[in-house]
Amino acid sequence: MHKVVISGTGLFTPPNAVSNEALVEAFNAWVRKANAANAEAIAAGSVEPLPESSAEFIVKASGIRQRYLMDAAGVLDPERMVPHLGERPNEALSVQAEMAVAAARDALARAGRAGSDVDLVICACSNLQRAYPAVAIEVQQAIGAAGFAYDMNVACSSATFGIQAAVSAIATGAARTVLVVNPEICSAHLNFRDRDSHFIFGDAATAVLLERADAATAEGRLEVLGCKLATVFSNNIRNNAGFLNRCDEAGIGAPDKLFVQQGRKVFKEVCPMVGEHIVGHLGELGIAAEGVRRFWLHQANLAMNQLIARRVLGREATENEAPVILDRYANTSSAGSVIALHLHRDDLASGEIGVLSSFGAGYSVGSVVLRRI
Repeated sequence: MHKVVISGTGLFTPPNAVSNEALVEAFNAWVRKANAANAEAIAAGSVEPLPESSAEFIVKASGIRQRYLMDAAGVLDPERMVPHLGERPNEALSVQAEMAVAAARDALARAGRAGSDVDLVICACSNLQRAYPAVAIEVQQAIGAAGFAYDMNVACSSATFGIQAAVSAIATGAARTVLVVNPEICSAHLNFRDRDSHFIFGDAATAVLLERADAATAEGRLEVLGCKLATVFSNNIRNNAGFLNRCDEAGIGAPDKLFVQQGRKVFKEVCPMVGEHIVGHLGELGIAAEGVRRFWLHQANLAMNQLIARRVLGREATENEAPVILDRYANTSSAGSVIALHLHRDDLASGEIGVLSSFGAGYSVGSVVLRRI
């Protein structure tokens, strides 16, 4: 069995930064128009007026202050409130592959590798642009990789599940160098007309390059000490969009074809699950929680991250121990924990340990324990 290291990480950040204030302005304009259209019913008491949102409410509820979007104009248009991402010819690089390739080239450069060194590409994300051909195979062709490629989806835990698959492939000799990409266009499955969730997501793409430890040469390599995954079925986070929608009575326009969640239940059930998962994983590896230098947690909600870190450490974590990037990027699904890793890994000293962890719909939770070489 071969030892495995992360030799490079990459990040693609979309060009459009959208503040809470801009998002709220568009949302409230739509609310006022909707309430005006229902004025008689509201006055009669048969319909409740829609409440407006505020930037302060968003920060209090989530810790998010802005997000990056692939398209801001469509989202901020009260008449549309959906990103405009035009269909491309089949011969052109798809938008999701384009994002993934940008992040991949960053990771390859940091690892001192070329695309031709890669012999497995895994595209792991919460929503894939199409059923087939696999986006991963498109990325494989675009970077000139050899071997094979495939797509996978475990919602917000897709990155850690993809990393585990990569580690297994390298450890057993099925591959030598694996690229895991996480292109997330979360704005496309978000209901921007839902006050409770219109602010949650942003867009981004990340990439992680993994290699056999005896072949990697890049500075700042992270040895993979272990991966641990778990899933428990829950309907509390759901997206029913799929190819069967054209066959049912509700059709593709129903609200549940977008992101929906029961936030309070998710908070109550997921936080202890993740905390126990990380503690258990560290225990299996003989590592004490206080011996972990950094936790790169899924960036879903500030309060969730703080509670999970507290459950693991038995105290409040400092921002240096559990860095936060969701204030700038919002929730980018599977990309979030990798963004935290990408931006907050270079200061680790040789021998220091970190935990990459994701959690989300499924329920799913994944953890990857890493040691700086």
